[in-house]
Amino acid sequence: MDCNRFFVLMRHEEEKFNVMGAKIVSNNGKKTLHGVHAPHFKNTTELVPEVMPVPEKVYISLHQHMGAPCEPLVKKGDTVKVGQLIGDTSAFMSAKTHSSVSGTVEAITTMTTSMGGTDQYVVIKTDGLQEVSEEVKPPVVTNYQEFLTAVKNSGLVGLGGAGFPTFVKFNLKDLNMVDTLVINAAECEPYITTDYRTCMDKTKELLAGARAIAKYLELKDIYIGIEDNKPKAIELLEKETKDDPAFHIVSMKASYPKGAEKVIVYETTGRVIKEGQLPFQAGVIVSNVTSVAFLGEYLETGMPLVTRTLTIDGSAIANPKNVVAPIGAMFEDIVNFCGGYKEEPVKMLMGGPMMGITIYTDNLPMVKNNNAMLAFGAEQAKVYEETACIRCGRCVRACPMSLMPAAIETAYKLKKEDELKALKVNLCIECGCCSYVCPAHRQLVVTNKMAKRMIAPKK
Repeated sequence: MDCNRFFVLMRHEEEKFNVMGAKIVSNNGKKTLHGVHAPHFKNTTELVPEVMPVPEKVYISLHQHMGAPCEPLVKKGDTVKVGQLIGDTSAFMSAKTHSSVSGTVEAITTMTTSMGGTDQYVVIKTDGLQEVSEEVKPPVVTNYQEFLTAVKNSGLVGLGGAGFPTFVKFNLKDLNMVDTLVINAAECEPYITTDYRTCMDKTKELLAGARAIAKYLELKDIYIGIEDNKPKAIELLEKETKDDPAFHIVSMKASYPKGAEKVIVYETTGRVIKEGQLPFQAGVIVSNVTSVAFLGEYLETGMPLVTRTLTIDGSAIANPKNVVAPIGAMFEDIVNFCGGYKEEPVKMLMGGPMMGITIYTDNLPMVKNNNAMLAFGAEQAKVYEETACIRCGRCVRACPMSLMPAAIETAYKLKKEDELKALKVNLCIECGCCSYVCPAHRQLVVTNKMAKRMIAPKK
């Protein structure tokens, strides 16, 4: 489990930053939750995303979302086009799968995923023509139900990393339950800059998507939360929304994990998502900024989710870039578009260094909710020996949820389930702040995760 978190990456930089304290502090009169000041390493901030060439093959997973996997709607030998529906299911909790390329289906096969499980994949040999399917048409949307249908048909999932089917999030029993949209543009993970590029390059689509969500879900306020280390984006968004009173651009103090759901809702609206609650129970819909921009674009063009912008960076990458890649492209092909590796990659991550997933090879296909692929050489990938807890309390001071990770670790080892519940381990957002600041290099966030599983209702 240790290798699934990469907190040691930035430890050599830690002395340059002060760790924030626990609970709530004042930020120029505004209340702000705690976290850590991790180095930003936003090397690709000003690099406009580049569209990579269509690879020879793509491997499109039929399970790129939370919930039930899709069943294939195509077979070996079939010709497919860009935007064509190739996977679907009758299950409610799911998301449609579309072809990102034109070409011929070479196989329907089972492959090992980045998480170690197995999923079905549609393997397509591309023809390089990128012919668009006749199915691709702008949706007709005049009411809430038509809006839900459009979102479902788009194949959209949470592009911030969660992969939650977006139409499920928007499917409310009573629209009176929510009145506010919070758009997450914090992008607090080091290295990743794709959401920033969305704010800068797809401002029109972002605002169109936000207004559509607010219109059909009958929301009164739209908050865009963004860290104050992105002044150009803040200035642009304020300029473009100055005549619309529904929009509130909230500049948040740059610290990690400002993009966590509970944190950004509190810091933009002042509302608290309690233990066991979902955002709608606090009257809020939360959506990633790139998800909202995609929706704005889809409502205009009808092109479903078939490409994704990723940040490719890290000390082992020859030419870090933001890359627009077709869903199902191999990470190896994407890295080669960035000049390949300039040194042997010792550690590769799908996502950021704080919450990303360690991958064992770059011979894996990209899925919808991938926002980065990072590769690091030996110097940045050092693994430190875990030593005894010295009861310094740094984990407590860093936790944005004001938890006590060291106490949780002890209760977990002693299998004291009642104590774990009393310590509110289910409030843990698995941000990794505790492990990041621990001078003993203890894998506290991994323990928290396992503790949550220990007290989960038994099936």
